[in-house]
Amino acid sequence: MTADVVIVGCGPVGAFLAGELRLAGVRVVVLERAAAPTVHSRAFRLQTRTLELLDLRGLLDRFVADAVKIPKTHFAAIRPPLLDLDLLDSEHPYTLGIPQARTEAYLAEHATGLGAEIRRGHEVTGVEQTDDRVVLQVSSPAGRYSLAADYVVGCDGGRSVVRKTAEIGFPGSPGTVSALLGDVTLADPAAFPSGIPGTLRTRSGLVMAVAMPDTGIRVFTCEFDRPVPDRDAPVTMEELRAAVARVTGTEIEMTAPTWLARFTDASRVVDRFHSGRVFLAGDAAHVHFPIGAQGLNLGIQDAMNLGWKLAGRIHGWAPDDLLDSYDRERRPAADRVVLETRAQLALMNSDERIDPLREVFRELLAIDEVNRHLSRMLTGLDARYAPAAGAHPLVGQLFPPLRLCTADGPVRVADLLRTGRPVLVDPGDDPSVAAVAAGWRDRVDVVTARQEGGATLGGLLIRPDGYVAWAATPGGEPAAAESSLPAALATWFGRATAAVR
Repeated sequence: MTADVVIVGCGPVGAFLAGELRLAGVRVVVLERAAAPTVHSRAFRLQTRTLELLDLRGLLDRFVADAVKIPKTHFAAIRPPLLDLDLLDSEHPYTLGIPQARTEAYLAEHATGLGAEIRRGHEVTGVEQTDDRVVLQVSSPAGRYSLAADYVVGCDGGRSVVRKTAEIGFPGSPGTVSALLGDVTLADPAAFPSGIPGTLRTRSGLVMAVAMPDTGIRVFTCEFDRPVPDRDAPVTMEELRAAVARVTGTEIEMTAPTWLARFTDASRVVDRFHSGRVFLAGDAAHVHFPIGAQGLNLGIQDAMNLGWKLAGRIHGWAPDDLLDSYDRERRPAADRVVLETRAQLALMNSDERIDPLREVFRELLAIDEVNRHLSRMLTGLDARYAPAAGAHPLVGQLFPPLRLCTADGPVRVADLLRTGRPVLVDPGDDPSVAAVAAGWRDRVDVVTARQEGGATLGGLLIRPDGYVAWAATPGGEPAAAESSLPAALATWFGRATAAVR
């Protein structure tokens, strides 16, 4: 059995990556250890940057129709004021309240609709790679078998088998807090000390409660001075009740748990995002304290970055170092999330010495620029891939929310990326743009369009993941004369075709 790419793990990250690869015509098999999709939702929020990426593929409407738009969020449970997402420069200035299980189901449906093969109940027991392929040993309900692929991507969580067998290091800091989560029924929701939704910080720790769309009330506790228990020890209802009582000082009647889990604040990022033909994405590559669903969102953004690059390599046009750019671009994003989640947890600490710092932050959050800065950090909008020296300010950022005028009428930039191919927006003012682009027509779509409301751009090259690879200012030097456009095209999409090189 063979495939171009084998993805290990069919959570939201693996499912989204499978869809990206199929969109690019790559043969993909997804191996999932669990026999059936999970009904539990560790995360229940999609951040603004993830919503923008879903929009690029025409998937967002499905999610929005079945979820709640949340225009504000908190930073380190400091309130008031809340972070005001309306301040964000985005077509989607909100987060989306949606259970992870539903997100996973939608993305798996999208991937299979494009032709991805998902094998549930298939557990990877070994991974061996050579110079030209990777061979996986798989245990399935029908027996054991081998599966060969050009590349393997581990999307199999914080305890990733793929990461361990590839001997990729996972440095970081161990857990120091004890946290519990339970989806339960409350005898009297109105009597819950934090309110629902709400947060209560006391000298004993922190408790949060929120209504979940499918599974009752989610109760979360975090205690900073208790021993960190064995991660594999099962959580009991009595343990959750006791933790709530210690933090709130109140006995709360909770029953009918549908899910109980424990976690801590261990923070780790792999020492390399790939080893040879083996790649990692999502929790297999980075873990941190779960607050705000950053892990789910960070993983989907990993998949968006990696999918088109793997496809380019498989189809033979990718430059030699394109796959190495996955580590260069996603590592800073992972480090940023680890920094932000550790900062929030430090501010949430129940120690009274943290109180003055929280008061200072409360004052800072009332300043629009600070509010906007932290909002961008939490929602992933501050992610920028390092541009080359002297590049246009837009290079390395997600494309700006522009509306364009074409011969067929107005169009959003997001609508141009539905096929997962790169797009060159050519205003038509500089004939050298079209002349240069002719050498990449087999893999880059060229759209002649002008910007609505007055031109501020003289051309825009957008990667399949929505990030700007090249931009020009109107009235500047001709693109071909500068050689900036040919260099950008070659850097990200390989050499021009022989006929026009």
